[in-house]
Amino acid sequence: MVPEWTEAYVDYNGLKSILEEMLEYKLSKQQETPLRSFQKKLSVHRAISGIYRHPSNRVNKKDVENQRTDFNRLQKDDSGKFYKTKSLEQSGEIEVEFARKLDDELNKVNTFYKEKVEAMVDEANDLNKQMETLIALRIKVQNSGENGASLADHPSANISIRRPSSEITQRMGLMDTISEVEMSCRSPLKESCNSYSGSENMDVIMKMVGQDEESNTVPESNRVENVQQSNGCKEVGSSSGNQQDTLEILDGVKIHNTLESPLSTIKGVLMDSKHEELSFSKDELKKVEERLRQVFIEFYQKLRLLKHYSFTNLSTLSKIIKTYEKITTRRAARSYMKILDNSYIGSCDELNNLLERVEATFIKHFSNSNIRKGMKSLRPKHKKEKHSVTFFSGFFSGFSIALLVAVVLIILTRNITVQEGSSYMVNIFPLYSVFAYFMLHMLTYAADIYFWRCYRINYPFIFGLKQGTELGYREVFLLSTGLAVITLACFLGNLHLDLGSKTQSYTKLTEIFPLGLVAIVLVILFCPFDIIYRSSRFYFIRSLFHCLCAPFYKITLQDFFLADHLTSQVRAIRSLGLYICYYGLGEFSRRQNRCQGHVVYNVLYYTVAVIPFWLRFLQCLRRLFEEKDAIHGYNGLKYFLTIVAVIIRTASELKKGIIAWKVLALVSSAVATIMNTYWDIVVDWGLLRRHSKNKYLRDKLLVPHKSIYFAAMALNIVLRIIWMQLVLEFNLHALQKVTITTVISCLEIIRRGIWSFFRLENEHLNNVGKYRAFKSVPLPFHYDDEDSNKVD
Repeated sequence: MVPEWTEAYVDYNGLKSILEEMLEYKLSKQQETPLRSFQKKLSVHRAISGIYRHPSNRVNKKDVENQRTDFNRLQKDDSGKFYKTKSLEQSGEIEVEFARKLDDELNKVNTFYKEKVEAMVDEANDLNKQMETLIALRIKVQNSGENGASLADHPSANISIRRPSSEITQRMGLMDTISEVEMSCRSPLKESCNSYSGSENMDVIMKMVGQDEESNTVPESNRVENVQQSNGCKEVGSSSGNQQDTLEILDGVKIHNTLESPLSTIKGVLMDSKHEELSFSKDELKKVEERLRQVFIEFYQKLRLLKHYSFTNLSTLSKIIKTYEKITTRRAARSYMKILDNSYIGSCDELNNLLERVEATFIKHFSNSNIRKGMKSLRPKHKKEKHSVTFFSGFFSGFSIALLVAVVLIILTRNITVQEGSSYMVNIFPLYSVFAYFMLHMLTYAADIYFWRCYRINYPFIFGLKQGTELGYREVFLLSTGLAVITLACFLGNLHLDLGSKTQSYTKLTEIFPLGLVAIVLVILFCPFDIIYRSSRFYFIRSLFHCLCAPFYKITLQDFFLADHLTSQVRAIRSLGLYICYYGLGEFSRRQNRCQGHVVYNVLYYTVAVIPFWLRFLQCLRRLFEEKDAIHGYNGLKYFLTIVAVIIRTASELKKGIIAWKVLALVSSAVATIMNTYWDIVVDWGLLRRHSKNKYLRDKLLVPHKSIYFAAMALNIVLRIIWMQLVLEFNLHALQKVTITTVISCLEIIRRGIWSFFRLENEHLNNVGKYRAFKSVPLPFHYDDEDSNKVD
């Protein structure tokens, strides 16, 4: 089931509840006895589960034949086919209600399916035009030879364009106007749509691809202009007519600038037009092919989801009507199944035709006629759960707990907190706390994934993750526990070598431990080999790079979602600044005490805290420029106020004892906290709607318990206020400042994890409300006639 189309599916639970009432009403007419009461409950369960069967001796066979329910199809205006059930006069109110509900559900799925199919056909026509332009561009690039390189080795270099007559063009669908797919005007794929199914369709595709490969071996001199009068097709070879037709196709065609890279963004801002002229270069051709390849893959996924939608609803309606027949002893299934078969959702073959044509086109033009490679790209395998992930997660969890216990024991036995606490904890702990923050963040993300799956929130689609490569909560938990083992092992070794009486000679070695830990994490993160979830690592690196280069990259949800999470890791990012001071400036003995005296460290202390909020501010400006929506301007103002508060608070922290700075820090932090809290609850979560069905929440809720939403709002407010503890600096003798800072930073990470769940829930519900279940991929070519049509 497509999560974003939940409301468009048949309401199986609603129909089933009516059938349960119908069965209970029927059984209630019988005299109640203890044995019959038990049989009544058992009958309800069996009927709904599909194993209920009436005894044959209770109803005469002739009477059963006469007890039927007619299903008549009524035409209503020109808007489509609507169905209405004409029940028997003896039917009760429950059966009438069931028939009305059944009609509404069938009409709903028919209407939705027809709208989607028509949209797919329109999109197929656009793809047809794009493919025709791509073929013409390939010919132009091959013949021009601007770069002194030939495209003869390209799988689609030797091609011929066939132009069907206008009558045939109107009759044939996707890719029928492209001769690369077919060697005659009668497409083998069109024949397969009518004569083949299942594995036979693959045989047809293989035969067609083989014919195309044979045609490509024909000498260039033999591929001349030839008009086939028998089928009304014109074959254009490599003659001058081919070049003339190619120029006509490319006339008025430009490259669509999607503004997805820094260079394209700068060009889009400086140039009047957002579209680039064709340069007919080999690099341009490769970029166009790659983009169109992604368009075809996404289009194919749309077709598959829509086909699955049709199958699911037909199966649901069939099961419901069979259950109704068993309960009422009416022969309704056969007549209703005829209606389903004749309905639009049951009789339309447009999707099968489009699926077969897309498969053939993709295999031929984007997979070098390699069927296995092409189908692997179109139908990626679902990720399989591995038992080894669960095993190593448990192993690393137990190992990390044992290491944590060892660290606590060595601190207590050697009285570090009493004797050397103020120096050792301030010097050593910040170096390892950064990894503790990352580990906690990964644990909260694993918890979010677990609850997103529990409540059917389609997070892979929202984040734009490739099917089969998304990480589940087990994999994320495995990574977090693995990081915990490495960090605790290094920290324990550092403690032992620093504080052991027999290991004083290894003092210099201990200085390398934190730096070595950073090196290990960076090597794993940037490892180019296909190990340790390479696709997910590169996905994270790409999103992080887009955040750092804001606003030059097009802003997507995963980019600003990651930027929001970076704002909760300010303390971790500042700890990374200590590494620059320790190892870059050579401060090894009195680390933080000496670092605070360096101008470089103070500059980093200011800028590093502002960078995450500044990046988020630039992202809001980019979205405001593109979407022209004022809400992004208000969001940018929120981050600007936060930047001001962070700068003033940092100045107050470095210039201790000045009351004016502390007052300014308190006021600015209070304003930023109030605005951020309001934005979290009202805008990001979509809650506090006064006129919603669920008072002070929103109309649709995925979590069944409303108290959870109120608890989340209260907890978010409390954790936001605790953030101001860093400004107030209360005198808490039991805890040192570094411990207080660590605890508050951990609470902020937990708050961000809670925010993430409800933020994606709200985004998912917005997608459901708009039936948005597909990723939008821009087409590579732009046509001048599209602009003229818009003006008209």
